Amino acid sequence: MTIHDMALLDEWHPVLLSSALTDRPVPVIVLGEKLAVFRTSHGVHAFKDLCIHRGVPLSLGKVKGDELVCAYHGWSYNGCGTCTRIPSLPADRAIPPKAKAFVYACVEVYGFIWVCLGTPASPLPNISRYIPEGFKEVFMGPYTLQAAGPRLIENFLDVSHLMFVHEGLLGDSNFTEIADYHVVEEDGVLRSEEIIVYQPDPDGMGRGVHSRYVYEVFGPLTVAFTKRDRDTDHIFRLFLMVLPETEQQSKAFMLKQRNYAYEEPDEVFVQFQDLLIEQDREMVENQKPELLPLDLQAELHLRSDRLSIAYRKLLRDLGVTFGTA
Repeated sequence: MTIHDMALLDEWHPVLLSSALTDRPVPVIVLGEKLAVFRTSHGVHAFKDLCIHRGVPLSLGKVKGDELVCAYHGWSYNGCGTCTRIPSLPADRAIPPKAKAFVYACVEVYGFIWVCLGTPASPLPNISRYIPEGFKEVFMGPYTLQAAGPRLIENFLDVSHLMFVHEGLLGDSNFTEIADYHVVEEDGVLRSEEIIVYQPDPDGMGRGVHSRYVYEVFGPLTVAFTKRDRDTDHIFRLFLMVLPETEQQSKAFMLKQRNYAYEEPDEVFVQFQDLLIEQDREMVENQKPELLPLDLQAELHLRSDRLSIAYRKLLRDLGVTFGTA
């Protein structure tokens, strides 16, 4: 599959939670490309999921002695992709120079494994600069959804759906008005002004609050919001990082941070997010057109959609075509 979307090719994409990568290679899909991700004592690695010999997926193999060994004929590849051993080759024969795996950039940072198919714009994912320390953290996902990556991001940024899709939890249909707000760009990040929303049960703790949202867009498929309780010092941050597997299938990785309820088990927040994802699923998997339209004349917009409009303009300016129309 040939991908011409340079904006997404050069982005870092989350492919796994760090906890999901143990002693076996794991198959993943990024922008339609099948990869094998594995760990050695030297770090994490990502290869095209294809042995050069007979085309068997390398993800079916095993990691042995810091090398990835193909399950079919035992060819071994080091972390640089060079084939170091061919069991069927006589000892006095040199390994063919073309016996190499195709290697992609791969890093592990902040609880996730990231892959870049092109030339990374920075040594680490941009998001790592914006994740603050000192909060209680919960890692969630991945959630697989049959929807384009930009559709998932825009749904996350859409505050006016909270009162209907998540009524009784994140919103109340008796309190639907969204006060006018603006979106600014600061140091390459789109950031909304505060948006106040009444929420009956915003984090699964069973307590209604007036929440103050500030949304941030760090990249084409990486966003977050910071939510403050208007009546307390409670701060809740939620990061969403979307892996575009295909144009119409994506995986959502999430990181929640909070400065309260430290004694609550992680599972309380995970189960609550699972519920919200299922409520969103019905919407994003049924939206038409499936790909996010970047032509602002294609759909009707309101002032409450300022953030969505700014996001679509960002994708257009960056030249993002994968998952857009």
